[in-house]
Amino acid sequence: MNVAALSFRDFRLYLGGNIFALNALWMQRVTIGWIAWDLTASSSFVGFIAFMNFAPTLVSGPLFGVWIDRVRVKRAALVTQSLMLAIAAAIYLLFSFGLLNTLALSVLSGLSGIVASAHHPVRMSLAPRLVDREAVGSVINIAAINFSLARLTGPALGGWVIAVWGVSTALLVQALCYLPFILAIGFLCTRQRSASITDGRSFLGALADGFRHVLTHALIRHAILITALFAVVVRGTLEILPVLADGVFEKGAVGLGLLTSSAGLGALAAGVAKIVMPIQIAGRLPKTALVSALVGIGLVPLVGLSISWVLSVGLIACLGFAGTLSAVSFQTAIQTDLDDDLRGRVMSLWVMVGIGGAAIGAIALGFLVDQLGFSGALICAGGVAGAGLAILLMRISRTTT
Repeated sequence: MNVAALSFRDFRLYLGGNIFALNALWMQRVTIGWIAWDLTASSSFVGFIAFMNFAPTLVSGPLFGVWIDRVRVKRAALVTQSLMLAIAAAIYLLFSFGLLNTLALSVLSGLSGIVASAHHPVRMSLAPRLVDREAVGSVINIAAINFSLARLTGPALGGWVIAVWGVSTALLVQALCYLPFILAIGFLCTRQRSASITDGRSFLGALADGFRHVLTHALIRHAILITALFAVVVRGTLEILPVLADGVFEKGAVGLGLLTSSAGLGALAAGVAKIVMPIQIAGRLPKTALVSALVGIGLVPLVGLSISWVLSVGLIACLGFAGTLSAVSFQTAIQTDLDDDLRGRVMSLWVMVGIGGAAIGAIALGFLVDQLGFSGALICAGGVAGAGLAILLMRISRTTT
């Protein structure tokens, strides 16, 4: 069992504070998705709001990756978390005064996406620098469990608070949950970054170095390609869950919270499985991760075909399991031998395709649902993506044998 990272005081402090911010994040996703659906009853608008939240990562993510490799990561974390708190407070105030219309929701979702595109390389650079290099793999596994635990509890809590006390209270709770992590960051001590040629490079030159490193390393390149395809279909499906919860099964906000939490339960199970599995061998993509990605995409058409609420909840849990097992394995493979001075740039590109793929998938699936119906859209998307991934895996197998 690889839990070496827990022996480091700073990482334990990070985990304790981060669980609050992660719950805020997942509560906010459920609440914003519910508001979008409640305002319009439009699958396309629900997908558009998810797109606005994720799309900035496609453009600004790599730029923030260069920034993270040049600045103090602890200070950057304080800035991004404080901005997330400010945006959450703005959403709460606008909703409370009846001013949160479709335009305001779209703008705030876009601003939230910009801040998140900065925070993703921050968190992927901060946590590994709270432990010795030998414990980086353990950091990734344990952080994934922390993320999955919040993915389980946050949506359920968000849906329950909406149903019992209303959307306004849910938004207030989300804003307050950012405070403990901001406080915890102030007490962290990070490992010093070694001197890097990045410090003397131009901004664009450093950015080009990050792209070059990804393109010239087959393992990183393959991991990013699979992540992109998986994100478009599977993560895109998880971003239009309001349509499944209320548009298909008429379960309301509580049903949406349950569906999102079931994905979190599957993700948590995958995180635990990853902890108890043998330590991942450096320099290769595990076969379990490759199979998991293929199975996850194969489950998408079944979600579209399901006419049972219980079965749908179970299938969404399986999507959460497949997504987390493959994502943690890919991230571990990339991060294990990655130098600190490249970590921000390389991981920002991995996040770019993961989050950006979800943005593209959400808006595309939202449009397809309006045109083909929920079942038709997921059958079409899952079938095409499954064939594409199978071809990609065969090519990877030929190049590595």
